[in-house]
Amino acid sequence: MWTAFLVIAVVIAVQGAFQTRASIAATFAAQSRIVRAQLALEEMRRLQIDEENAVRGFSLTHDPFYYTQYLGFVARFDGKLVEVRRALHAEGLVAGAGLLSDYAALQGSWRGKIAEPLLAHPGRDVTSIDKENKVFTDVEDRAVQSLRDMLAARSASLTRSTQEQVNRTAYARAFFVLLFGLLAILFNGFRGRLNRELEEERTTTEILQRAFRSETVPLPNCEVGSAYLAASSHLAVGGDVFDLYRLSDTLALLLIADVSGKGIDAAVLTAFIKFTIRGIALRRRDPGAILQEFNTAFSQTVENPYLFVSMFVGVLDTETLQLRYASAGHDSAFIRRSTNVQQLMVTGPVLGVMEEPFGSKVVFLEDGETVVLATDGLTEARNRQGRLLGEEGAKALIAASSAQPQLLADELLAQVRALGGNEMRDDLAVLAVRVHEAGSSDAS
Repeated sequence: MWTAFLVIAVVIAVQGAFQTRASIAATFAAQSRIVRAQLALEEMRRLQIDEENAVRGFSLTHDPFYYTQYLGFVARFDGKLVEVRRALHAEGLVAGAGLLSDYAALQGSWRGKIAEPLLAHPGRDVTSIDKENKVFTDVEDRAVQSLRDMLAARSASLTRSTQEQVNRTAYARAFFVLLFGLLAILFNGFRGRLNRELEEERTTTEILQRAFRSETVPLPNCEVGSAYLAASSHLAVGGDVFDLYRLSDTLALLLIADVSGKGIDAAVLTAFIKFTIRGIALRRRDPGAILQEFNTAFSQTVENPYLFVSMFVGVLDTETLQLRYASAGHDSAFIRRSTNVQQLMVTGPVLGVMEEPFGSKVVFLEDGETVVLATDGLTEARNRQGRLLGEEGAKALIAASSAQPQLLADELLAQVRALGGNEMRDDLAVLAVRVHEAGSSDAS
């Protein structure tokens, strides 16, 4: 009889476990759809800004390059619109679908009333249109924020649902846990493994979708190298971002930033940083002014008071080898010269904390010197005994690394990983740009 009870209990427990797994898997699939919709929505917002910048660029320069860019941004925006709409319908978010339709209609009206007239007559004075453009932008911002809130609420609801399903399973099986010690061990072991697998799957999905990481672009008279290494922890995604963007034939934007915190907020914010800084830099050339304008946009856009950003922005003239830069609390910026490694000073506080001016500095590079930018995973790296590498240790690693930028970036990551016993406490991104005088044999 006891054997029969044990068999029945095992059957019930196993059946319940499989049902729970299927239910949780379905909930997780829904949560994955919501995460993808959140990222696609942020991509739409970024593409909206890109459309505006392309129209303004064409109006100011009459360069067909900006017109072609505008058409590409329109097509990608509409593609992301379809992706978000499918996710909203799949989750039954009727109100969200209505908000999305309103957002799409507003963008369509903006194209018809603002973009198309300027593209057809690029010589028009844009001053009279700026106020109407701002009205469109403000209304679209409110629509996007409402969609963000709705998706975040749905994600939180799914998370609670998953936890409630796990809790109900635990209560329903409590009798069998108490009555059969062996069954309790087996069941708890299976449930623990299930939870770990689901958490790893969710983390993997978020990491794969964080993307938005820059590919290095060729620059005249420069060699470029970059590398990124995620921390060994599977707990969350981070917020490191770097970018190298050509502003003109001779000017290039250098950017590296580190967002406080972890998770989807920090990951999505990296995309906001990258493309907002690009948009500002197309209009402004002074890094201090770029940081100040971004700081204002950051404060008005990001509502989480616990998120802040350290950032380095530089504008490199590849012809004169002049680097004009500004640093918002970002001290992991160096120049490797022929005789030493110079650390570039901070010119202002971190972004998202206070409103104040950001100063700019100018340094002149010589043939063969290298700008090395990193996130705080370099200076805050620790060895197995917990000793901090620090600024002097980072300078020593840079000085001992290869002259070729890509090898330098790869070697820095390898050294930091080895320092911690093949484990990373924090993500690390490195961007290295080595300059050459025009006409030298090494110039690109």
